Amino acid sequence: MIISRTPFRISFFGGGTDYPAWVEKHGGAVLSTSFDKYNYITCRVLPPFFDHKHRISYSIVEHVRGADEIRHPAIRAAVAGYMGDIGLELHCDADLPARSGLGSSSSFMVGLLHALEALKGRQASREWLAREAIRYEQEILRENVGCQDQVAAAFGGLNIIHFNPGGEFKVEPLILPRERKKDFCRRLMLFFTGFSRTASEVAKSQVDNIDRNAAELQRIRAMVDEAAAILASGRDINLLGELLHQGWQSKRALSDKISTGEIDAIYEKARAAGAIGGKLLGAGGGGFIIFFVEPEKQAAVRQALKGLIHVPFRFESEGSRIIWYND
Repeated sequence: MIISRTPFRISFFGGGTDYPAWVEKHGGAVLSTSFDKYNYITCRVLPPFFDHKHRISYSIVEHVRGADEIRHPAIRAAVAGYMGDIGLELHCDADLPARSGLGSSSSFMVGLLHALEALKGRQASREWLAREAIRYEQEILRENVGCQDQVAAAFGGLNIIHFNPGGEFKVEPLILPRERKKDFCRRLMLFFTGFSRTASEVAKSQVDNIDRNAAELQRIRAMVDEAAAILASGRDINLLGELLHQGWQSKRALSDKISTGEIDAIYEKARAAGAIGGKLLGAGGGGFIIFFVEPEKQAAVRQALKGLIHVPFRFESEGSRIIWYND
């Protein structure tokens, strides 16, 4: 039996500059972190004593005779690529809901590939996991996704991830004094809006308008460097909150599908209660929203958003791991 554990991610700056259509012309970069909420994949070879060949358990349970019968697109593609005539039992669990803006689809893909590689007795590198997850999502599943989520899930940590034409990427860990990193994390508040969406649909509206949004995307890319400079210096850390606010305004300008009236109302409530800035995570349309709030004002923000689920968290740096291996 194999169990993989793969973190979700929070993207702070640079989102939208990791889509292939943009990267191939301009390159891109994001500043993001993985955090201590995870996707878990448990798998084993299924003994050949059942009417079905594969047993797949996620939000539903599937008993199928062949990979082509699997309803879950990512699992269907991976099982077809890995298992051949061998039966598989697969269980999928997560700390947070899917379609929520935390890179859950890519965390799932990375964790699934990690588990299946281990089931084959192979050690997967972080770089291979990221590249293969990108290939599955973009080329096999034909999703409108960028490249940042797969890399963040595979590598883990607080990083600047650089994207270059030709599919090359570089992970640059953001080296900070421990207390500075803590100060950053303790000012972040994560809430679930209650609205979920399919990221690929929202992302398509951004991809379709990439050329028109070139100036805005250049500003979004520049914020990565500005945020890194603030974090690495002794400047007032609250400047990051103001930069997040500017970044959210730029992101909203990319497509009318990114925000909604309900999300705008949540954002304004938090700002009125003391949040300096924030952003909706992921492609947009719903899911989780993060705010930058000084510690003494966080109780007021929680009260203002008492109808939403607040999710405390910490940064993590391990990335995708095999946490149980018994062959």
